[in-house]
Amino acid sequence: MFAWFWVTLGVAFGSAILPVISVEVFVLGLVASEPGLHWLLIGAAVSIGQIGGKLLYYLAARGSIGLPRFLHDRLHRRRPPSRRRDKWHLRTKWLRGKVEALRERCHRHPHWMTGTYGVSSVIGLPPFMATTVLAGLADMRMSTFLTAGLAGRFIRYSALAACPAVFAGWFHH
Repeated sequence: MFAWFWVTLGVAFGSAILPVISVEVFVLGLVASEPGLHWLLIGAAVSIGQIGGKLLYYLAARGSIGLPRFLHDRLHRRRPPSRRRDKWHLRTKWLRGKVEALRERCHRHPHWMTGTYGVSSVIGLPPFMATTVLAGLADMRMSTFLTAGLAGRFIRYSALAACPAVFAGWFHH
């Protein structure tokens, strides 16, 4: 009976890990094919799955979990110097500086990071993946991360699941 709930939760988790999966398209397809499903339950399933997947990025950025060995070795392998690598390093120096400055600002103003993360969880701007990682880098409390993320994602996906029913009601009256 509630198999759709678990499938939705799984798709949402997968889309949080691999951002190439569109959970928005899945939700609209689910609502279109199963109009009897309650939009609040769909919003709950998607928000739980999404935050469950994003929690891995948050914990990795925080340093609580490590990268798999093959990625860690690849990122930290010593390579002989090359002109191309040196040019790339110089080109991205400003970006690394900006990220570090932003991280420092988040440490000084934790409410700013909470607000940015909360807004991002609802509307997706700034990108939710980026604010998730930034929340980990800024050492946002896990309770804040979970509460703001679950609330925002619940609002976003409940509204998305309710939209087809709202429009269908307008056209039938």
